[in-house]
Amino acid sequence: MAKVQKRYACQSCGSVSAKWAGQCADCGEWNTLVEDAGAVVTPFQARHNLQSGGRAVDLTGLNTDAPLPDRMPTGIAELDRALGGGFVAGSATLIGGDPGIGKSTLLLQATAKLASAGKAVAYVSGEEAADQVRLRARRLGLGQAPVQLAAATSVRDILTTLGQGNVPDLLVIDSIQTMHSDLIEGAPGTVSQVRAAAGELIRFAKERGTAVVLVGHVTKDGSIAGPRVLEHMVDTVLSFEGERSHQYRILRAIKNRFGGTDEIGVFAMGEDGLDEVSNPSALFLTHRDENVSGAIVFPALEGTRPVLVEIQALTVRLASGATPRRAVVGWDSGRLAMILAVLEARCGLSFSTAEVYLNVAGGYRISDPAADLAVAAALVSALSERPLPSDAIAFGEIALSGEVRPVAHGPLRLKEAAKLGFERALAPVGVKENAGMRLSGFARLGALVDHLLGRG
Repeated sequence: MAKVQKRYACQSCGSVSAKWAGQCADCGEWNTLVEDAGAVVTPFQARHNLQSGGRAVDLTGLNTDAPLPDRMPTGIAELDRALGGGFVAGSATLIGGDPGIGKSTLLLQATAKLASAGKAVAYVSGEEAADQVRLRARRLGLGQAPVQLAAATSVRDILTTLGQGNVPDLLVIDSIQTMHSDLIEGAPGTVSQVRAAAGELIRFAKERGTAVVLVGHVTKDGSIAGPRVLEHMVDTVLSFEGERSHQYRILRAIKNRFGGTDEIGVFAMGEDGLDEVSNPSALFLTHRDENVSGAIVFPALEGTRPVLVEIQALTVRLASGATPRRAVVGWDSGRLAMILAVLEARCGLSFSTAEVYLNVAGGYRISDPAADLAVAAALVSALSERPLPSDAIAFGEIALSGEVRPVAHGPLRLKEAAKLGFERALAPVGVKENAGMRLSGFARLGALVDHLLGRG
């Protein structure tokens, strides 16, 4: 008989090792390797005839007509936008976010709307009792919604219960880390248990046509806890982001097999739950009664939605010999260092004796490289103490050579800015003009600096 080999799985990143170690070699976390009892590896040496023993699968042409999947609009426009139009029958959706960010609140509001519209909806909580969920629904004014509640952690019990009556159109599992599958050994929340429980629920969704929503916990770095394969198993991955100190919440589509990625839905946390924000730009823009140096508006693009945010910069001159500080909130600190280096090397500006602070107003986080030009404009304005026009926006990517590179969807950014009353734009050369916007195009960063400082 072949010797059975054990393997150990990291509870942080899901990597597998043949031997136990105190530190995971992949993610560097300590004391996270646990024996994966549900995945014992047995050496297999027998030869198989690969041309027999299986069943034939149907092969179809790429040009075969296939019907579009049925969708269930939730009635919450921002959620439907992130999903690509609503939940798809037979799909699996994973939604993650920090504790207390509003995941359960959003899903409870969505299930209540679907149930009130005549859909069969089941909400299974593994973290709270059914009475606790019911009390939250009453606080949100959803106590009369015909949502079927249950408190359970056994996947077998849940699927057996759902299989006895009418199969629900939507099933919410809150959360997948609390679910337990009796097919393998291990405590709930371990890598093997999360993988097995999710696999059973996704198989149920595909076979019965039920849309399944799995709520996932996140680690300290913001990634969804459990094995990385969990994100590959589901059809859609949504990330619920936001700061507790700010009222807004952003629902971001990271993966979507039935729609576009990087689409966002914006919500504001209120007394009665999450309220939709149909115009996010108004939420992230500050109102200035007078021009202030170091502030410029940037039209960010999230999927197909432009969002106007204000970028603020501040520089403070230090005495000689002091080490200047660089602090950034809402943007990549490495990219800030690159912009500062380009301004010094290509444009002759000196930030070596000044502390630099950069902030994206409203707690918004930017990853769009088109923010380079807006950041550079804010830095030049702060350093020279020359206010930028309050009716101006800026966007464009900056290369290390000092070239201002064009970015995608320039006309869409200009259109959104014109809609909110902005009249001029600092942009790369070649951007098509928009009616009502005065466009200043720049091929080099030095030309922008000369323009802002009034040189020639």
